[in-house]
Amino acid sequence: MQGQLSRFNIASLVLGFSFLYLPIVLLVIYSFNDSRLVTVWGGFSTRWYVSLLSNQQLLDAAWVTARIAFVSATVATVLGTLAALALTRYTRFRGRFLFSGMVFAPLVMPEVITGLSLLLLFVAVGLDRGFLTVTLAHITFTMCFVAVVVQSRLLSFDRSLEEAAMDLGATPVRTFFQVTLPVIMPAIVSGWMLAFTLSLDDLVIASFTSGPGATTLPMRIYSQVRLGVTPEINAVCTILIVVVTAGVLIAAVLNKRRDVQRRRDEQAAQRG
Repeated sequence: MQGQLSRFNIASLVLGFSFLYLPIVLLVIYSFNDSRLVTVWGGFSTRWYVSLLSNQQLLDAAWVTARIAFVSATVATVLGTLAALALTRYTRFRGRFLFSGMVFAPLVMPEVITGLSLLLLFVAVGLDRGFLTVTLAHITFTMCFVAVVVQSRLLSFDRSLEEAAMDLGATPVRTFFQVTLPVIMPAIVSGWMLAFTLSLDDLVIASFTSGPGATTLPMRIYSQVRLGVTPEINAVCTILIVVVTAGVLIAAVLNKRRDVQRRRDEQAAQRG
């Protein structure tokens, strides 16, 4: 019957999801392995999480990564939101096509080219590679993702709400902060979380633009994995998975509550 899954479709879904998520599940399970050999199960233990607390190199790399991700995601969210507003509200201005291409170029540009280009730029201007250069690089390639998310929300935004607010005497600035911003806030939060996750996960661009004292966690993990996978690597990867998953769940719950509250407000306004 139409609308029912066939055995082939079910098997394809099972194989597809297994291929995507089974390695992650195994990584999480073996992070609690008591054995020093990551491929041999020696019993349940949390010894590697305790050992991770004394690994100063990984802790320093995690702290650097968190700071870079927070700063770059925040700045990229502001710039990406402004870029989305410019592309959505001002459809005709000189250089719009060039501006749009520059904003969305990192979406299709290979990370190797982006990282090499930024490296040549920093060398040309004489900027020492370190925390600042990695942050600027992450802002550059995450801003476009924020712009895409916010722009998609602005395209479906009802402009009559802004017009009604200005007809009642609100200034354009007050209208933006009290009418427009609350409506598009879920998209802005989603863009920030996407930029934060991309910054946490980046390896290629950070490898080109980092310097002394700015080794990110993916770089540290990659350098250690080349010498062999250790149970501590499984533990730190599991912690990253938990942090990202918790962030996604929290954002989903907040967006759900916001939608429910918005619907209640709309129903109350219609009754009034």
